[in-house]
Amino acid sequence: MSDSFVQEIREAHAAMPRVEVQDAVKAISRIALLTGGIDKSYALGITSALTTEGISLDFIGSDQVDSPELHGDARIRFLNLRGDQDPRAGMAGKISRIFKYYIRLIWYAATARPRIFHILWNNKFQVFDRVALMFYYRLLGKKIVFTAHNVNAGKRDGNDSWLNRVSLRAQYTLAHHVFVHTERMKEELTGEFGVAPEKATVIPFGINNTLPNTTLTPAAAKEALGLERSHKTLLFFGRITPYKGLEYLLQAFEQLVAKDPSYRLLIGGTIKDCQDYWNALQPAIARFGDKVIQRIEFIPDERVEVFFKAADVFVLPYTGIFQSGVLFLGYSFGLPAIVADVGSLRESIVPGKTGFTCSPRSGTDLARATEEYFASDVYRNLDERRRDIRAYADERYSWKKVANMTLRVYSQLLTRRAD
Repeated sequence: MSDSFVQEIREAHAAMPRVEVQDAVKAISRIALLTGGIDKSYALGITSALTTEGISLDFIGSDQVDSPELHGDARIRFLNLRGDQDPRAGMAGKISRIFKYYIRLIWYAATARPRIFHILWNNKFQVFDRVALMFYYRLLGKKIVFTAHNVNAGKRDGNDSWLNRVSLRAQYTLAHHVFVHTERMKEELTGEFGVAPEKATVIPFGINNTLPNTTLTPAAAKEALGLERSHKTLLFFGRITPYKGLEYLLQAFEQLVAKDPSYRLLIGGTIKDCQDYWNALQPAIARFGDKVIQRIEFIPDERVEVFFKAADVFVLPYTGIFQSGVLFLGYSFGLPAIVADVGSLRESIVPGKTGFTCSPRSGTDLARATEEYFASDVYRNLDERRRDIRAYADERYSWKKVANMTLRVYSQLLTRRAD
């Protein structure tokens, strides 16, 4: 990768003209950003981008997404309607706090100044949010923008149902505009849920720039996790769940270490509603002994960089997904990736420059792609490539682009006739 490559990206993804941004801001006084109380990095990213362009907003959040950035800026009104979400609370406590949250949210909507409600994530009760709350917001005269990070997560997770699809269709119908992150997601939205193409916009998945990124070196990060500089370290990071295909990575890893004992696998993250799946993987993991380093726990923000700097490559052996925010987290640390060719993941890889692809559900092809990576110039010049990948990601997936496209939609919704 070279400066010319980054320049090509900049030219291909030119920002919206400044005059158009200013016109859009003039049409908008204040928006409400409904975060569902989760996904702190995305919520903070879009908040920073919008306020930088001059937008004021009500940030509807929780303890989980609270951050110093949300306080002290006159343009941000942080409303912690969700509060504590500690999973260790008893059932009675959980029911009480979610009930109180919905009451607060309903009251807020009835009295809120913003005409635009931008929903990043739904809340606890998906069907209620998709149907009842959407009807309620419309009755209040709000313009609803919805960011569909997953068009149909039930289909991805193998638990789709008629109720899931009907309620999704209701939400997409009731929304005035829907944001998705790839063209294939837009195709699913229009093809399977009947959304008019002009009602959906493809926006980049903003690069995660909220996590600490210190002067910690890759060598020091490896040492902190008990790795040696000579270890060829593969990283699997994030919530562990069946669609992420960890079993295929273990199959590939077995083939790799049989040829080269310097390979290491680093697994970091929590288990999401799949303890049986995780238990079934334990015999395979145990066979590798200390060649697999596990940190099966919640990884706090200040510890994330250790994993991405200790690794030589990030592996996403997913079996079904359209897009993955964790891929862009890796890019924010300049880490190359090997991804399974599912959904739109291929679209986020520049072959031989930011990473490589492999066939899904194939440990053999994943092993082949991994060997190809470690024989490539990307790995041989990894320190330099990390800088190039960060520059590429900052340009291709910049929050400024997300804000510009979002503002255009806001402006159009506020200036067109009522629907």
